[in-house]
Amino acid sequence: MKILLSTLNAKFIHSSLALRYLRSYAQEAFPSIEVVEYTINDVTLNIVADIHKRKPDVVAFSCYIWNIRETLSVMRTLKKICPDVPIILGGPEVTYDADEWMKKHPEIDVICIGEGEQTFLELLQVYQESLQTKQPPRLRDVAGIAYREEEYVRFSMPRAQVEEMDSIPSPYADHLDELNNRVVYFEASRGCPFKCQYCLSSIEDGVRYFSLERVKEDLMRLINHGVKTIKFVDRTFNINKKYALEIFQFLIDNHNGTVFQFEITADILRADVLDFLTENAPPGIFRFEIGVQSTNDETNRLVQRIQRFDRLARTVTQIKDSKKIDQHLDLIAGLPEEDYASFRKTFNDVFGLRPEELQLGFLKMLRGTGVRARAANHGYVFMDEAPYEILGNNVLSFDDMQKIKRVEDILEKYWNAHRMDYTVEWLLANQFETAFDFFQTFGDYWENQGWSRIGHQLEDLFVRLQKFLQIQQVDGMGHVLSMMKFDFLRNQKHRPRKLWWEDVMDKEEMQQTFAVLTEQRERLRDDFAAHAALEKDYFKHTLTAKVTFDIERWMETGEFVEGDFTLVVYYPYKDEEQNAFAVVKQDVQAAG
Repeated sequence: MKILLSTLNAKFIHSSLALRYLRSYAQEAFPSIEVVEYTINDVTLNIVADIHKRKPDVVAFSCYIWNIRETLSVMRTLKKICPDVPIILGGPEVTYDADEWMKKHPEIDVICIGEGEQTFLELLQVYQESLQTKQPPRLRDVAGIAYREEEYVRFSMPRAQVEEMDSIPSPYADHLDELNNRVVYFEASRGCPFKCQYCLSSIEDGVRYFSLERVKEDLMRLINHGVKTIKFVDRTFNINKKYALEIFQFLIDNHNGTVFQFEITADILRADVLDFLTENAPPGIFRFEIGVQSTNDETNRLVQRIQRFDRLARTVTQIKDSKKIDQHLDLIAGLPEEDYASFRKTFNDVFGLRPEELQLGFLKMLRGTGVRARAANHGYVFMDEAPYEILGNNVLSFDDMQKIKRVEDILEKYWNAHRMDYTVEWLLANQFETAFDFFQTFGDYWENQGWSRIGHQLEDLFVRLQKFLQIQQVDGMGHVLSMMKFDFLRNQKHRPRKLWWEDVMDKEEMQQTFAVLTEQRERLRDDFAAHAALEKDYFKHTLTAKVTFDIERWMETGEFVEGDFTLVVYYPYKDEEQNAFAVVKQDVQAAG
């Protein structure tokens, strides 16, 4: 029997952990299982044609909010050309309201409810028996499914969770070449001890762990294969201190350059664990995702979220100060009783911690969650189809939601992308009351200009910010433009050919700068100094810009010295080398 396991990932670089668990559990009995991953951007007919040419006897899809629409389209088309091939769906998106899914989509033959390894194996066994006996499959004998019996939707007995986690064979024992150039998702445990009512993890009781020996073996296998990024999907990785510490230590000792991402509950991260990480973690190897969601106490109470923001803030600050671990903090707009003003405060509270990335998401009324079950209590209006994003509630109007979406857009472009960190910090320190006000005001202007409907290049982001700030009539515009030039030049990997500012230096001014830097080579980095010795090398590897204060001194000492200066940025053209820069006073140039 030929079995096709598939899913539609959000991007090609992603990989499906679920499919690999199902294959590993069933492949001893069914060695011909084939895993084929597509993306939501692939053409439906192309996917169907690829599945059809593989001639499967059974097809199974893993379903999530990000791929359900495309998966249903593939499934409907596939059923037209392969009407006798059973189609099995599983995953969090179809586990809940299975009766509704089956009734709305007659192409679905079976839905696996909940944890799927044992269920999937037993389904394959009854389908194989059916092929051999030419009798209908005995689906009622398989626990944990919804299935069809004539015109009715039936449910079999519920299936208990797997108790002995190591009984599930490793999803990474073989087929590792499939993971080349992919992000790998990894699971050390299942379940979550918390009951946050917007999250599907709140439905499952308890936390079940794979053995440390099993976890280490799998990780070592992936590291040795050369996997670049491993994302742990454990909902609260640090809930078991001893378990987490041992894995952290193992990865510190064996990482070999692989980057690991964890979901951390920051306010319960123990002080000794925190000290251990900040002292021992190799820079750039660990990345923490921390869900804050809201700092409104009443909102957190309503969604049964237990959180101490003061403790969380101390943890995030200590990690940031160590400069070893990047942090990704999450917010959710639209939680119960958090109005626009309250969310503004939440945003400013969390942005004040200056995470490397701040993800601003919008509440999704996921099937099976408490917030969806009690949606009427807070006047929620939300999308009927996935991703079930809210459109408003009793304290947050649709207009408010759209305003916050404009904040999200500017946040992504101007903070999370780290294109102009110094400029943003300058503006927040000198020009806007709060961070939220900057992102909101700029987002509103961006929308009014119609820029949300057209594309942009890197230079456009600087030009559009400049136009916005001019309209705002900010003080010290020359200093802001100086910071913008610095951010633009320092972030380029190679000497840029196109500049967005108008006061570009002429050849004589650039030659004067070269003469000064040649005399001052002792203060430059060695490779910068070497290239400053010859005019040809200098102009090949540097770019200059007029600035209104000594950025070099300001960054080194914090002293702000106004004047006519020239910024010189050096590009080494070597991946392992960072750009360097120096600042020269223009009246010194003239004297020379």
